[in-house]
Amino acid sequence: MHRGARIKTGLERLLLLWCVCTALLLPAAARAEAGAAEVSQLQLERTEEGVFLSAAIRFELSAIVEDALLKGIPMYFVAEAELFRDRWYWYDKKVTLASRHMRLAYQPLTRRWRLNVSPGPIGNAGLGVTFNQNFDSLADALAAIQRISRWKIADASEVDADARYNADFRFKLDVSQLPRPFQIGAVGQSDWSISASRNQRLTAESAK
Repeated sequence: MHRGARIKTGLERLLLLWCVCTALLLPAAARAEAGAAEVSQLQLERTEEGVFLSAAIRFELSAIVEDALLKGIPMYFVAEAELFRDRWYWYDKKVTLASRHMRLAYQPLTRRWRLNVSPGPIGNAGLGVTFNQNFDSLADALAAIQRISRWKIADASEVDADARYNADFRFKLDVSQLPRPFQIGAVGQSDWSISASRNQRLTAESAK
């Protein structure tokens, strides 16, 4: 084979390899972007009753997660808020930790979506559930999960009027509550990775 032909063949192989790698990487990048989550809004408010948190979270379910839901596998989402008091001489002091657990499940018989909300973990029997709501579409159910309005994360007795505070807010899809086979399959998979966090200061204006 002539030298020119060998060079041409080598270039063709490199081009083919590049095309294969691009075809493999692009779907993975698309899945990672689809599963990415963001806390787009976060607000703290202090009143005579305590400290309230409002938030908006943006995320999309991957096709795998949505398919599991349609097959009757519930999905569990957890929102957590930690309130810290500023300390100039040491690490900030943790004042409270509030949790909101959400269980989303599809009801095949009624073709409706059921959302359970509780301050503690929700078991299959629904123990500890304090709020239930039904939706006609998955989009409506997700909209309810993605928006938190005036969630009380601390009582008035737990905060001092003359102190400064900040809050860490976290949101995630909790795969640890999935059936065991799904937990194993979800490890390291971006399709099952939905998490976001943000810090917000309780300003003087919000404390009025």
